[in-house]
Amino acid sequence: MSYRAPVSEFRFLLDHVVGFQNVAETSRFAEATPETVDAVLTEAGKMCEDILAPLQRAGDLHPAGLENGVVRTSPGFDAGYRAIADGGWMAIAADPDYGGMGLPMAMVTAVNEMMSASCLSLQLAPLMSQGQIEALEHHASQTLKQLYLPKLISGEWVGTMNLTEPQAGSDVGALTTKAEPNGDGTYAISGQKIYISWADNDFTDNVCHLVLARLPDAVPGTKGISLFLVPKRIPNPDGSAGVTNSLKVVSLEHKMGLHGSPTAVMHYDGATGWLVGEENDGMRAMFTMMNNARLGVGVQGVGVAEGAYQHALAYAEGRKQGRTENNSITDHADVRRMLATMRAETFAARSIALACAVAIDMETATGHSDWATRAALLTPITKAFGTDIGIEVAQIGLQVHGGMGFVEETGAAQYSRDVRVTAIYEGTNGIQSMDLVGRKLMDRGEAAYRLIDEIQADAEAARTLHPDLGDPVWDACETLRETTEWMVENGTQDRFAGSVPYLRGFARVLGGHFHLKAARADPNGRHARLARFYIHRLLPEHIGLLAHARQGADDLFAITMDDLAA
Repeated sequence: MSYRAPVSEFRFLLDHVVGFQNVAETSRFAEATPETVDAVLTEAGKMCEDILAPLQRAGDLHPAGLENGVVRTSPGFDAGYRAIADGGWMAIAADPDYGGMGLPMAMVTAVNEMMSASCLSLQLAPLMSQGQIEALEHHASQTLKQLYLPKLISGEWVGTMNLTEPQAGSDVGALTTKAEPNGDGTYAISGQKIYISWADNDFTDNVCHLVLARLPDAVPGTKGISLFLVPKRIPNPDGSAGVTNSLKVVSLEHKMGLHGSPTAVMHYDGATGWLVGEENDGMRAMFTMMNNARLGVGVQGVGVAEGAYQHALAYAEGRKQGRTENNSITDHADVRRMLATMRAETFAARSIALACAVAIDMETATGHSDWATRAALLTPITKAFGTDIGIEVAQIGLQVHGGMGFVEETGAAQYSRDVRVTAIYEGTNGIQSMDLVGRKLMDRGEAAYRLIDEIQADAEAARTLHPDLGDPVWDACETLRETTEWMVENGTQDRFAGSVPYLRGFARVLGGHFHLKAARADPNGRHARLARFYIHRLLPEHIGLLAHARQGADDLFAITMDDLAA
């Protein structure tokens, strides 16, 4: 499929909307100059356009398969992966001491979006490695770091994340995988894991699995879970991949989409593993990887939205119908509405993701706790809103195609099938919303209020020159503040009952904020016109969403299961 990397859009957002200049001004990221950012994004964009995008359909039409215990990947994926690895795109933000570039997460986010837009099935492989690299950097012993990080960063080896078990699902604390000490500093890992993305491949020397397991006599629940690094092949003393470990791919899932990405059931039978972090502290270490992945998955949604939009726009411009100015369906009001919605929603979700990445970078550079809480607040919003928008934009893209959208040969349906799982994995979007109103408001809403204050101050400053844009954003922000106060003052069940519309309403206001900033930076250009569309037509949805969020749980649980019976 054809794809044009939106490098100029990333530059505009970094320069004028999400505050990336603050990152570049720190000593930690002083090398992230405008020239460096341009060079990195341009080269990554070329790779995505020329090498990855042509693999999109190949992965869908020729899925990964399992032959005699060996995973066979889709045609061309080996060359695509090698282009990612050889270009250094596996670990842009990784520690330079181990071969990484040490660049900001905001740049990683932009590159990940472009890879997701061009070929989401293949992009999942480096995304898993990125998360594992970060987890090892923060929690692994020096010995493990020196052995595994250079291999993962170079792309010689890839990483995975093994959390889910058949009986446990999202209740990670119910896992039963066992870890028995071998007496030599290693552990014997036994159990089964499901839904393991890129659990194996036929183009790297080794696959490194991060596995959650329970030590003997560990306490029940999440407090008794430890994290282990379990390689497919046990490294030799010289660091090369050695003998095969006692683990195997049992089967590959037959999925709705992402056919080029092998998703496996994994079985561990006394496999040799090494402890990462402290005993019974596995969830803390794994959450480092999961939070990285949640930002990454939100960006996957944005990437698919961009890809689906470009695909729909090209079709609409070439679809001749009716006697109109352009003699194409783009002159029909409803088609123009759909295209504008796709464009405006993608901009909003992209801005939120980049703002989250900037907060992570500022916390890394300054160590200031306010940036850490800002990143934590934005992470569930980025994940849930980014993936919801990916799904919705892909669906609109089908509608733009009309009947041809329902025909697989056009490729429009693939975006919808591929992106659908992003709202489910790495914590369902319902779990993200519960996290937002639960853990992220445990500070009595202080982090949320700081962000709301910033949005409202910016809207106030815009009122003089842009009252038609500043006033609605200020009013929406006030409603968000009142709803946040309601969330802080009410009980867990009431908060959870309204958590999904609250997160969506929060994202709606954030989208208005970033569109307003773009309009102020480009007052007579396309960003101002797009901002007017979003603020006048989409932002008003916050009223119903936040009213829903404040309803509490009583009426919800007054509905009995008999009422819901088929």
